[in-house]
Amino acid sequence: MMNQDELYMRAALAEGHKGLGKASPNPAVGAVIARDGKIIGTGWHQRAGEAHAERRALQDAVKHYSPDATRGATLYVTLEPCSTHGRTPPCTDAILEAGIQRVVVSTTDPNPNHQGRGLEILRQNGVEVCTGVLEKEGRDLIRFFAKHVLSGQPWVIAKTAITLDGRTTLGEGMDRWISCPESREDVQSWRHQCDAVLIGGETFRRDDPALTLRGKWAEDREQPWRVVLTSDHLLPQGHQMLQDSWRDRTLIFQDQTLHEALSALGRMGVISVMLESGGRLFTHALTNQLLDEVLLYIAPILGGGNTRLISADGLISHLEDLECVSIGTDLRIRGRISHSLIRASQ
Repeated sequence: MMNQDELYMRAALAEGHKGLGKASPNPAVGAVIARDGKIIGTGWHQRAGEAHAERRALQDAVKHYSPDATRGATLYVTLEPCSTHGRTPPCTDAILEAGIQRVVVSTTDPNPNHQGRGLEILRQNGVEVCTGVLEKEGRDLIRFFAKHVLSGQPWVIAKTAITLDGRTTLGEGMDRWISCPESREDVQSWRHQCDAVLIGGETFRRDDPALTLRGKWAEDREQPWRVVLTSDHLLPQGHQMLQDSWRDRTLIFQDQTLHEALSALGRMGVISVMLESGGRLFTHALTNQLLDEVLLYIAPILGGGNTRLISADGLISHLEDLECVSIGTDLRIRGRISHSLIRASQ
């Protein structure tokens, strides 16, 4: 059973998830303010350069209650409050001005130049600080930002659909879709979280994909970058990614390695990439330890086409923090790559 701090932190995490795909290159952060056993204010970081989650929660409490509603209250926030003046003022200033008595934090700032500074400022000014509440969930929420701020590289999620016998295509003349409609809708929710979607030239030529967000997933956010990695300079110019309304969101990386392309995207401020490729590029990324996470949709189909998900023999990779969910008729498996356990046959 969750205690009160965990219960309110769950609410803050739910707020934070609203910012995935929208707050980039800043982290997704959520906050709630509680007093006398109830939540009086909520907020999430909506866009880089706009008010942070803490300030939005404080404003929400004042709007719905009174100017003094936050005095003596507790703030629950998924990430350590900022203490420096960037595009917005420090959140520590707003917290102190609002008279918050206690601050509960899920995880500290991953940036070593800032880590712990905000918490120390609050403590020095008499605010009770509690850290590490649902820390695993808090770190998961900022995993894109954390990798980018520490390495300059984006977090890479490999998404693919396979048959029960491990094939990424069906036989000739069969439906192009392995996954069910519910899974394809679920992919939209994950694509919505990412700054870019990357495919190989072979997938581009064969499938002519759109790689866009559609319906509710396209609301209130820019389309992600659509990236094609290819060694072929003669790509079909009539394909929709080069002709549709979002063609200015299409990037072609020619004669570059995947690592070089990811580094270039990182320099652009891209903090998360969804790799939607065939088996060859997936295997290359796995072999070269460029994947962070796998999103695998397994369809109840036996007897797929000739294309395997893992195109190289003897390659082994273990997944950690497994999550298995039924999506329509499919099974979705999500896990993080354990790089220390990857090995290939000699």
